[in-house]
Amino acid sequence: MNELSGRKALITGGTQGIGGAIAIAAAKAGADVLLVGLRRDAAAEQTLEQCRRHGVRAELVLCDLSRAPGEYLESLMAEVDTLMPGIDLLVNNAGTYIDVPYLEMDYERYQTTMHLNVAAGYFLTQAIARRWVDAGVDGRVVFTGSINGLLSEPDHTAYDTSKGAVAAMVRSLCVSLAPLGIRVNAMAPGLVRTPLTDGAIGDDKMRHWMELHTPNGRVPTGDVCAGTVIFLLSDAAEHIHGQTIYVDGGMSAWQQPDAPE
Repeated sequence: MNELSGRKALITGGTQGIGGAIAIAAAKAGADVLLVGLRRDAAAEQTLEQCRRHGVRAELVLCDLSRAPGEYLESLMAEVDTLMPGIDLLVNNAGTYIDVPYLEMDYERYQTTMHLNVAAGYFLTQAIARRWVDAGVDGRVVFTGSINGLLSEPDHTAYDTSKGAVAAMVRSLCVSLAPLGIRVNAMAPGLVRTPLTDGAIGDDKMRHWMELHTPNGRVPTGDVCAGTVIFLLSDAAEHIHGQTIYVDGGMSAWQQPDAPE
């Protein structure tokens, strides 16, 4: 299927994990893809190669989005214009988490989390939306949220706060941008296996504990998230605005998991 044929997608954090899976799925759906990542490493090259196998253009921009947006936004947009002008799809996927007990959290680590998980997407969306409005483009934006925006996790206070902000931001940007012809939604994963989460669930005991707390009993790879993002970017989702769709195996619906046998 070519749900995104003729489209051009900018995907932050797009070189690996959930972002890499989204990039490959977007390419398979017919979109050219421009990835934003920290480094041109083996994972980035592999994602680019897999995207290009679908006969589309795939390029990479290197940028550290954990800084204040004013430090990089102008130069990032200039590189976007050079490598792939005419972007009409945006996936704000870049993110991080820092599992530090609340009483030990410092401002620097909190600020890094909020810059990357909230401010980067807020201001990149603003910069691109201004262009879309001027050009009359029906742009589509998808944020990567998290089940942590709904359910809290011990020692993840900054991350939980940032993902709660993403859910609120999606609703607020919907109200501002839907009248201008721009769709804004979010896909929120439960626990999935990515390079970012490998340290937390690499241990069999922890992975089994998480499986017990997920109704379908799975802790899958980030690939399970990509289809929802492609749907939200496609014409099939034309009347969906301001929503967060949870891709979590039912975890957010389960009040009290069964006791292990």
